[in-house]
Amino acid sequence: MKRHAKIKTHVHAHSHKRQTLSALANRLRRQSRKITGPRAAILEILRKHPHPLTNKEILAAMPEGLCDLATIYRAMHLLQELGMVKRFDFGDGTARFELVDEGSDGHHHHLVCTGCAKVVEIEECFSHELQKRVEAENGFRGVTHKLEFFGLCPGCQRRK
Repeated sequence: MKRHAKIKTHVHAHSHKRQTLSALANRLRRQSRKITGPRAAILEILRKHPHPLTNKEILAAMPEGLCDLATIYRAMHLLQELGMVKRFDFGDGTARFELVDEGSDGHHHHLVCTGCAKVVEIEECFSHELQKRVEAENGFRGVTHKLEFFGLCPGCQRRK
C-alpha cells in the first residue's frame, strides 16, 4: 500500500457549485419530475452551501412559509432516489445532504470537527486494488466503502 506524506484536503469546493439552477431543474425534468417552488429553493440552497446540510438547516435557509419540514423530507428522499443528492451520516443520527454532479456517484470522504462541526472534504481515497483485494479475500462481491474522519479542528484546539 502506498504511503502519502500528506493527505490532500480542502473545504468543500465541488464543481456542483457551478451548476446553475436551470441545469439542476433540467435534470429533474429529464427524469419526468416537476420543478416545484420548494424543490427549486432546496436545489438553490444546496448549490450555494459549502457543506452537507440537514433537513432542518435547509428549512432554516428557506424563504419564510415556502414549505414545511415534511415537504423537505419528501423532496430530499426524491432527490436522493434520482441521484441528485447524496446522503451522509456523521455519526450523530442526523442525515445530511449535498448535491451530486450529473454522471457522478458523489463518492468522497469527510473530516468533521467534533467541536464546531466544520466539514473538510478528503480528496484521497482507497485504491481500487485494495477494495478488490478485500472483496476477494472475503468472498464478497460489489464491495464499496464509506469513511468519515472525526477530530478537533485547529480553531477548536486553540479555544480549548
